[in-house]
Amino acid sequence: MTTVTKAKPAPTQAFESTAIQAAAAQAATQAKEQVEGFVKAGQEQAAKTFEQTASATKEQVEKLSAQLLKLSAELQALNKANVEALIESGSIATQGAEELTREVTAYAQASFDQSVTTGKALLTATSLKEIVDLQSAHVKASFDSFVAQSSRLQGIGTRVATAALTPLKDRVTVTVSTLSKPLAA
Repeated sequence: MTTVTKAKPAPTQAFESTAIQAAAAQAATQAKEQVEGFVKAGQEQAAKTFEQTASATKEQVEKLSAQLLKLSAELQALNKANVEALIESGSIATQGAEELTREVTAYAQASFDQSVTTGKALLTATSLKEIVDLQSAHVKASFDSFVAQSSRLQGIGTRVATAALTPLKDRVTVTVSTLSKPLAA
């Protein structure tokens, strides 16, 4: 029986195989380190970019918040002034209505007194001509008084309406001007 013995590899072949394995291991280690370096650099860059974006966003939000707070304060002041103008206008209109009421009441009283005086005179009249003359004079005086009083009431009404609308007109001008301004950049 013959035994076959395998030939042992030559020492150079074993050395070459070990050197290739070592070189491959070293190349793999270097590749792994490069990949880890790329990943780490990418993570650092992403973190830096995120921090810059977050910082810029925070600045913009703070700036916008400040603008909104300022705008809110301006609108509150605007509304307060508008309400004050409305109250002032209402007060002027109320005073004007009181003045008109006094004028109408005084006119009604004077007209009534004139009618009573004319009525008494008519009762004491002794002729038809005197009655007609008294009645004609009373109608003419009543008409003239009515025309004069109408003109006075119209003047008062115009003056009161103008005075009552002035604060509102002024506030409309201010409000339109304020709301027409663009937001500060």
